[in-house]
Amino acid sequence: MPEREIYLLSPRALSPETIAVAFAKTSRAPESFREIAAELSDEKSAQFHEKWVVGYGHASVAEHAVLHFAFENVSRIAVETIESSRLASYTEKSTRYQKWGQADFTVPPELEGHALRDEFIETVRFLFATYLESLEPARQLILSRSPRRENESDEAYDRRIRSQYVDSCRFILPAAANANVGLTANARVIEMIIRKMLSHPLAEVQQIGEKMKQVAKAETPTLVKYADAVPYAVETSRALNNYAPETGQQPTDWCTLIDHDKDGEKKILAAALYRFNEMPFSDALGYVKSLKKKERGELADTLLKRLDRYDTPLRELEYSTYTFELEYSTYTFDLVMDQGAYAEFKRHRMMTQTAQRLTTRLGHAVPVLMTEAGLESRYEAAMDSAMQMYEKLCEFDPNVAQYIVPNGFNRRVLAQFNLREAFAFCQLRTASNAHFSIRRAAQRMYEEIARVHPLLTKYMKIHDETWQAVEEHYFTKV
Repeated sequence: MPEREIYLLSPRALSPETIAVAFAKTSRAPESFREIAAELSDEKSAQFHEKWVVGYGHASVAEHAVLHFAFENVSRIAVETIESSRLASYTEKSTRYQKWGQADFTVPPELEGHALRDEFIETVRFLFATYLESLEPARQLILSRSPRRENESDEAYDRRIRSQYVDSCRFILPAAANANVGLTANARVIEMIIRKMLSHPLAEVQQIGEKMKQVAKAETPTLVKYADAVPYAVETSRALNNYAPETGQQPTDWCTLIDHDKDGEKKILAAALYRFNEMPFSDALGYVKSLKKKERGELADTLLKRLDRYDTPLRELEYSTYTFELEYSTYTFDLVMDQGAYAEFKRHRMMTQTAQRLTTRLGHAVPVLMTEAGLESRYEAAMDSAMQMYEKLCEFDPNVAQYIVPNGFNRRVLAQFNLREAFAFCQLRTASNAHFSIRRAAQRMYEEIARVHPLLTKYMKIHDETWQAVEEHYFTKV
């Protein structure tokens, strides 16, 4: 019997494209991966990719070439596109634990030579000045409430209290504020990200896409060289922007469960039985429907009672909307949340999310710390300046106007996800160490899901707090 082996094809010894070819060739070559790789060169690898990936469309081969990108000093509005792929990994400079300097922002390239450029810069600097001026008064208030622990170092003490005041001050930072982002993805995903960026309406995002393509080509010259703007994306986006039905701006309710599968719990239980038995799904569903309420509760207990906080539920929690393809889309929410909360929300990429453009027209939140530290009038002055600048920019270009919008302003988001993702999102974002804005949203969404599907949601490990308590404790206005 041949001996089992598990080893790495090291990127220190082989280029990403060569590693991709070594894995691809194993489908038809009997040699070991090491032997296949030893026979390859960068030139042979490029020829392979040109023939099979580019010529014949076997794009999955490119998934074995993995690259790590470092983006520095890109605006937070550009970060949203950088981080929009479900199949990549990201780490971003945190507005909760780091502080921004006076010049840490991007000026949209569209404003070069425009009459509004100087006023835009002046407004952003005013926002940043207000942000910086608020840090120390807010910090002093938190210091008075959080005394140093015995033998706690200066560094440990600062780290423990920093987010308590930075969490509130960050509401003032605009989308023009810069960030650093690390991205890890395979070449197939990178090509899709580059296409998306080159098709984006913002010039900054297009410029980042061009640079990303240039950097990627130095490492994987064949796999991304045909990544270009997509006419479908560009032209369709432009056409849909021309549809502008009149509607009221202010939300009637900031969290609305607009759709859910009424038989979702039964289908999830049936899918679990289907996995561990020998029966068609229709039989499993019929059996679950025949059970009495107490019996279904016992089956749910069997499915979820052993679930610990950091365990991932069985994949069967994804089933709910039963069609012939067994599609699974469970809960659809129409949400209004502040931009700071959305920055956390967008990281849950297993959802389907549709965020509207940033605007100042949906109102803004006021953290209670701003009020208690005597900063509310300065805070409101900063928000007013942003609103005025937004309207001027909006007449020029609504996309560019997004740069001036601070984190405290509200944003509309449509989101759809299944119960398995609900477990991940609600448990993580209701935790006591999560930012209070996203805790408010996660708690409310949990309550809405629990209202329609109480049988299975009771197994979620949720922090003992209500969304109303979050509002009362952390917000003067939402």
